[in-house]
Formats: sequence, C-alpha cells, structure tokens
Amino acid sequence: MINPQKLEAIAKQVADSLPPGLKSFAEEFEVKTKQIIQAQLTKLDVVSREDFEVQTQVLLKTREKLVLLEQQVAKLVEQQNTKDAE
Repeated sequence: MINPQKLEAIAKQVADSLPPGLKSFAEEFEVKTKQIIQAQLTKLDVVSREDFEVQTQVLLKTREKLVLLEQQVAKLVEQQNTKDAE
C-alpha cells in the first residue's frame, strides 16, 4: 500500500529534529512513530500508485472499446433506418 521506505524517511526526519538530550530516545521514538503512521494510514481509504495506474489503463481500454461499440451501434441503427425507409 504505502512505501515503507518513505515512512522510514519521515520517521527519521522527525527523530533527527529532536534536541540532543532526546537523541538517546530517537530510535525508540522512530519505531513508535512508524507504528503510529502505519496504523493511521491503514485507516485511510487510499490505493497505491501502482494500483491506481493499473486501473487508469483498464479504464482507458474500456473507454476505447465503448467508443467502438457506440460507432457500431450507430452504423447498425443507420442501416436499419435505411432498410425501413425502403
């Protein structure tokens, strides 16, 4: 779902911004921060970029097929109208 490397980078940035006196707790803080972020992100209704791109491609192909079908139906209707007019 979410890239774990990005979560680690965010947690590291937060830990690195701590004052020197708190650096000894930075590792534990980083682990806890990652856990909290991951827990909160799983609650969100999001999809990965990869899944989004796959669905975008599926939608484009479906749209192309729909256009072709609409053209075929229009042609068949036109042929039927021509037969009916005779």
